[in-house]
Amino acid sequence: MKMSELYAIGERIEIGSHTFTPEGIVHFASRFDPQIFHMDAEAAKQSLFGGLCASGWHSCSMWMRIFVDYWKSETARLIAEGKTPPNLGPSPGFKNLQWLRPVFAGDTISYGVTILGSRPLASRPGWALYTLACDGVNQHGNPALRFESTVLAFE
Repeated sequence: MKMSELYAIGERIEIGSHTFTPEGIVHFASRFDPQIFHMDAEAAKQSLFGGLCASGWHSCSMWMRIFVDYWKSETARLIAEGKTPPNLGPSPGFKNLQWLRPVFAGDTISYGVTILGSRPLASRPGWALYTLACDGVNQHGNPALRFESTVLAFE
């Protein structure tokens, strides 16, 4: 089964959401991005953001976590329906990453993916490279992040 048989090109698929807690923001930042506006709620009030906010890398890593969980459940659903799901991964890369607005403590980001297109790989019969638009939108409907990714689908 091909991805394009499951999802229409250009249709956004909601894959899940995550609420960013102060504790989660500080935990991630302390390990990977220890800037003051990710580490200290009081000090963050004096920053250009005006409050504790998640690292952009945190918001992107949650997109990946949500996508992996979504794809596991989709795979199980397809198998239960007697279908053979596409094998996905790895991704050869991404581009045009944009952090469009801060993700503050308490924000819930709803993540999505849109298939933009695909092409067969001449060097690997039966394999395809899909181009995806990946995004996250906050609880107010405002875009928080977006990037373009590619993913291999193979037999």
